Amino acid sequence: MISDHLAAEIVRLAQAENWPVGTIASQLRVHHSVVTRVLRQNTLGRSPVLPRPSMIDPYIDFVKQTLDVYPDLHASRLYQMVCGRGYKGGPDHFRAIVARYRPRPAAEAYLRLRTLPGEQAQVDWGDFGNCQVEGAVRRLSAFVMTLSYSRALFVRFSYSQAMSAFLRGHVEAFEQFGGVPRSVLYDNLKSAVTSRVGDAIQFHPNLLALATHYRYLPKPVAVARGNEKGRVERSIRYLRTSFFPARQFHDIEHLNSQVRDWISEIAHQRPCPGDTTRKVSDVYSEERSKLLRLPDNPFPHEERATASAGKTPYIRFDCNDYSIPHDRVRRQLTVLATETRVVIVDGNDVIAEHQRCWGKARQVENPNHIADLALAKHRAHHGRTMDRLHHACPSCQQFLQGVADRNGPLHSTVVALGKLLDRAGAEILETALTHAIAQGKLHIGAVRHLVDQEQQRRAMVPPVDLHLSERACALSTPVRPQDLSVYDRLYEGDESNAL
Repeated sequence: MISDHLAAEIVRLAQAENWPVGTIASQLRVHHSVVTRVLRQNTLGRSPVLPRPSMIDPYIDFVKQTLDVYPDLHASRLYQMVCGRGYKGGPDHFRAIVARYRPRPAAEAYLRLRTLPGEQAQVDWGDFGNCQVEGAVRRLSAFVMTLSYSRALFVRFSYSQAMSAFLRGHVEAFEQFGGVPRSVLYDNLKSAVTSRVGDAIQFHPNLLALATHYRYLPKPVAVARGNEKGRVERSIRYLRTSFFPARQFHDIEHLNSQVRDWISEIAHQRPCPGDTTRKVSDVYSEERSKLLRLPDNPFPHEERATASAGKTPYIRFDCNDYSIPHDRVRRQLTVLATETRVVIVDGNDVIAEHQRCWGKARQVENPNHIADLALAKHRAHHGRTMDRLHHACPSCQQFLQGVADRNGPLHSTVVALGKLLDRAGAEILETALTHAIAQGKLHIGAVRHLVDQEQQRRAMVPPVDLHLSERACALSTPVRPQDLSVYDRLYEGDESNAL
């Protein structure tokens, strides 16, 4: 808008002084479109200026007829059509002409929707980009519920839009509001609507169970009609502009703590859009008494999944491995997860509980699970050695009983006896054990000495213990024996036959 004085000056310079539009615009420091508009509105009885002939004039009727049939046809395609009919102009000027003659659809008008207190809430997800969590990239989303009458807000950030997060958002929103609205309006979310054909709608069974538990009516908006839930849409936009920019947070709990403070201190203290004379908190206090009463127990909202345990004591859940007791491998287990805990269940038994990891490709271990597995392996090896000794050397049981009576080291004794059994054999070891028991020498050193004596008496060469690694044993190859008879012939002096 310009002043009447400036408009009169533009008209005077144009009609009395015959200044062109560009000169008037530069001297009066206004845009040339302003000068053109003022001159068009203030002809002061002058005969209208006839438009100059243009090379597009013969094609105007063709352009109009084509746009009437194909109103969304691109100007570039229409330009090719008129060029094929002899048009010689440039594409930029032609694009401006097409915009002038393209039919414009009538703007749609919307009714202002009004609701009663406690009658309706609106729900939607807000996407807030990606963030780094424990070395992995996770999607940050906000579950938003808005009471339609008072514009009271509930916001809960999450790393997932899974069904469990969707249900948990409802449960915590109803608890914060202190009641349940009679209906909740949804967009066509996968968590809310599984299929839709025209007016026939199939809701997600978990959402129906939630609605039955809290006694409210789920209502979806029409397809491509986001304006029907405009209150939650504006709440998400308000969250983006007023709360989230330049926000620093350590983890998801820290962010949710900040948004709760922001809602009570800022969002609920703003003027209510439906009644600007009152604050949102005041209107919410009026609406709260009209909400339905909460049930006695909250709806279960844990994420439930089935996981298969393989040969190793771990199960895979949400891109991470969680340890389980070693005696529960090779089973189908159930995982119950919240945003902070992961509980692993076998039937009715809770076998493991871990803090949830939001990273990826991590191993979350309970040290007791690994220690129990190592101990079980150790005991299994000890048991196998004891079984071999019992069957190979009957005197072993009496010898070990004597070691125990003297508070000797049983475990190391069993290990040493197993090695002697492998080196000397069952017969020699049984003889040594019999002599040790008869002489009252109930310790492993005496048994080793008696084994060596028995081997010397039998003229046996004691074997050499080689401690090779598994890799060295795997790489070793057998040596092919060579024919040494040629050396015998050389020793006997038959050199001709040897060569």
